[in-house]
Amino acid sequence: MKRNVYMAVALLAAGLVSCQKEPGFKVEGEVSGAADKMLYLEQSGLEGIVPLDSVELDNSGTFRFSQARPMSPEYYRLRIDDKVINFSVDSTETVTFKADYPNFATAYQVEGSENNTKIKELVLLQADLQANVDRLSQSGLPAGDIQDSLMTLVNAYKDQVKHNYIFKGPNMTYAYFALFQTLNGYMIFDPLTNREDIKCFAAVATSLNNQYPHADRSRNLYNMVIKGMKNTRKPQTKEMELPEGVVKEASIIDIPLMDIQGNVRHLTDLKGKVVLIDFTAYSTPTSGAHNLALREIYTKYAAQGLEIYQVSLDANEHFWKTAADNLPWICVRDPQGSYSTYVNLYGVTQLPTAFLVNRNNELSVRVDEKTNLEEAIKSLL
Repeated sequence: MKRNVYMAVALLAAGLVSCQKEPGFKVEGEVSGAADKMLYLEQSGLEGIVPLDSVELDNSGTFRFSQARPMSPEYYRLRIDDKVINFSVDSTETVTFKADYPNFATAYQVEGSENNTKIKELVLLQADLQANVDRLSQSGLPAGDIQDSLMTLVNAYKDQVKHNYIFKGPNMTYAYFALFQTLNGYMIFDPLTNREDIKCFAAVATSLNNQYPHADRSRNLYNMVIKGMKNTRKPQTKEMELPEGVVKEASIIDIPLMDIQGNVRHLTDLKGKVVLIDFTAYSTPTSGAHNLALREIYTKYAAQGLEIYQVSLDANEHFWKTAADNLPWICVRDPQGSYSTYVNLYGVTQLPTAFLVNRNNELSVRVDEKTNLEEAIKSLL
């Protein structure tokens, strides 16, 4: 009899345990002026946005979502129409938001998390940067001045975020969030070709890997850092074997690559023209201003014999073809990216990097920040 009682008690206890919910986090608050609007809770995963829950708001605007606690810090967002609030969760906390519909994405209040207060600060800083860039692009200034000003804005932003957010708290979720902010759809911090930016990724990767070594985000960030370090390491001094037929002239190394129509274009076929060789990547945030400056120069001097041979190192072929489709000069792509033989042969260490070739196929100028590009082109024409 006692045995049966013990078994019954054990089964009852097991049933009670199985009915208990796993600990989770809560997101709650209110949104004014959004009656009859749908509010969505979404996860910002490594593979994209994942819908989790939704509610139709009433006149009070109150809402409450509950989700299982993530095994490691995760990123989520609240969305109404195209207005988004980004936030992170790393425990079973309750995060409270108050917002009004017109200014939902920027003027909200958040409680219950230092990380999410910092994420809001970063969102506002990025919004201010984007507004300044938009004003600059509409200023009517010469393209070269726009590019210089854009670089100044971006570098100032990066310095501020590096010191006040990334290096100050590399173990915090807001530091990870800062790494992946974008400008005009492109990442502000470059994890693959910029050595200083890679240091930022490495600082966060180290902290994240120490705390959550098995998390997908830890492994992903670690792999990005390793790839970036390989891309930017100084090449070893050794004799390099050139592909057969690359050197067609004593003074220039040919670059035979396919253009967007699939035709192989040879740099050495342009003998008789002044050629600007431009190594670039359209996926960088400054690419638009850079190409705008080149277009201004090309429009002025193409009829006099200038040609641009632009080598893209973009990883995404479709993105490259789309970005290069309306450019009037020769656009080719090296699918090897930063591992390109031609990057090594020409000593390219940063993007963009440009060279000028005279009409005799002789390499004449390596363009740097001190070069007056237009004057250098005119002297060769």
